[in-house]
Amino acid sequence: MCRNIKTLFNFDPPATEDEIHASSLQFVRKLSGFNKPSQANTEAFNLAVEEVSNAARRLLFSLHTQAPARDRAIEADKARERSRARFA
Repeated sequence: MCRNIKTLFNFDPPATEDEIHASSLQFVRKLSGFNKPSQANTEAFNLAVEEVSNAARRLLFSLHTQAPARDRAIEADKARERSRARFA
């Protein structure tokens, strides 16, 4: 899948609307092959982003887990460390 789409579930603080929209935009870009759609496809592209955002939001708010919420700062540090090790 797309490396830019991040896991949004079970974080403290919870995913923001901007994060949900950004991941939805990345998903639609990946599916369509468009980074920026033509004028003829803009309406369909934007509608798809909106629908995927709505579906993602419903999913995130309906999921339940017994696991403790992950801390965003700690997860970001882990990702940076993985990146350093990978590209060192």
